[in-house]
Amino acid sequence: MSDAAHTLPMEQAPWVPKYNPWLIGVVVAMAAFMEVLDTSIANVALPYIGGGLGVSNDDSTWVLTSYLVSNAIILPISGWLAVRFGRKRFFMTCLAIFTLSSLLCGMATTFPLLLLFRAMQGAGGGGLQPMAQAILADTFPPEKRGMAFALYGVTAVFAPTVGPTLGGWITFNYSWRWILFINFPVGLLTLALVFRLIEDPPYLGRLKAAGVKLDYIGVALLALGIGALQVILDRGEEDDWFGSHIILTLAIVSAVCLLSLVIWEWFNEHPIIEVRLFKNFNYLSSNVMMFSFGVLLFSSLVMMPLYLQTLLGYTAELAGLVLSGGGLVVVLAMPVVGHLTSKVQVRYIIAFGWLSLAIAMYYSTQRIDLTISFVSASWLRVAQVIGIGFLFVPVTMAAYIGMPAEKSNAIAGMVNFMRNMGSSVGTSLVTTLIDRRSEYHQSVLVSHTTPGSQSFQNLVEGAKRLYIHSGMSPPDALHKAYAAIYQMVQAQSATLAYIDTFMVLAVISAIMLVLSFVLKKNEPGAGGAAAVG
Repeated sequence: MSDAAHTLPMEQAPWVPKYNPWLIGVVVAMAAFMEVLDTSIANVALPYIGGGLGVSNDDSTWVLTSYLVSNAIILPISGWLAVRFGRKRFFMTCLAIFTLSSLLCGMATTFPLLLLFRAMQGAGGGGLQPMAQAILADTFPPEKRGMAFALYGVTAVFAPTVGPTLGGWITFNYSWRWILFINFPVGLLTLALVFRLIEDPPYLGRLKAAGVKLDYIGVALLALGIGALQVILDRGEEDDWFGSHIILTLAIVSAVCLLSLVIWEWFNEHPIIEVRLFKNFNYLSSNVMMFSFGVLLFSSLVMMPLYLQTLLGYTAELAGLVLSGGGLVVVLAMPVVGHLTSKVQVRYIIAFGWLSLAIAMYYSTQRIDLTISFVSASWLRVAQVIGIGFLFVPVTMAAYIGMPAEKSNAIAGMVNFMRNMGSSVGTSLVTTLIDRRSEYHQSVLVSHTTPGSQSFQNLVEGAKRLYIHSGMSPPDALHKAYAAIYQMVQAQSATLAYIDTFMVLAVISAIMLVLSFVLKKNEPGAGGAAAVG
């Protein structure tokens, strides 16, 4: 009896990794940072890639699409793959594929080869983010999980902020190929460190020993459904959405496949995507919030530099500097929020984050204009990301509340998938809204620029006199006046469209604020443990 009593605590003791958790955290975060950075760093290099390989700017966007499609397919099934092959082995395989394909992308001599290697790179990268998060969840004790997710959050939020600026600088000073080559040495170093430091916890060994069957139908439905959806999101605005027969066909294929996937996986004994986890309302709400987080993060990330470059004439480098202040704020906020999660219930931190975002997006509607200065734009960007810093860590933690430890791989895969899909939807949303609302506002403003409008005639005459005084003939001055007024109408229409879009983002944030109060209570400092009572 005494021997049994003596050994019982040891049997119940939680698993502890051999190496310092923070060292492991830095290594897996480095892998995730490299992958997240690659989703945005190539954006600014598309014209150079198209010119270097002899394709149009429109065709060069397939460099992004091919990566995102394969990436989106792997993300939601990464938890299943980790159980099937072992998490460490799966993580190292993804890292090796990503690193090798990055080198091959940089060496590609034809455009089809580049697309093939980018698809390989996206497939390899698809497992890096969720496995890094799952490793952190298992490596750190519950009371330190908030700080661990803060470390991961820096990579997930900061990398896309610096990606375009870094990509532009490398492409301008060296070559677009070097934005891909730089992954190779970093990847090799990370691969060696992962091999040395990372180990699978005992429960993964038990799950792997139990055996899992390959769900061929589920894989096929997922690949077709997510692949078609990602192409729609990336190409929809360029192809006039459902005005295109191709987009319409892809939409039908995607809807049928994804609906069939949910039904099939729900009743499947060995699903590749554990859709039954969504019966947990807290898990469902957390994924909805993470999707909205992706929408808000990438929407504002796309809008600010686009506005500054297209309407205010900023260079890509100067626009990147405007974003840099916000990126620094996020980096500083993440550890603070990680510490707060051990003191305050995550739902209250989440509510503060959504409230901050709603206020910031509404403030943006009041502050955006054609006379905004560099300093004002920089501070506006800081205001826009304060809420972001208070959302990533607690929303991620909320997804684990009340969930068993053996589901951490599946949870991490789905949470990262929802954030990535949100980023794709957010990018498509803002580009479409800006385009459509610009057309609407232009039609309204043009209706006031008629010969019968006295104010319009006064504006034309005033501009005409200015051009005549500068030395133009009266006919040339009149033509120049009309052209200048038309440019003014276009700029004002676009500005109003940006204001409308920021208002939409403010409304989304307000809806998420309400949802945050229905999340379960948790015990601060207890990781994914729900509060009692």
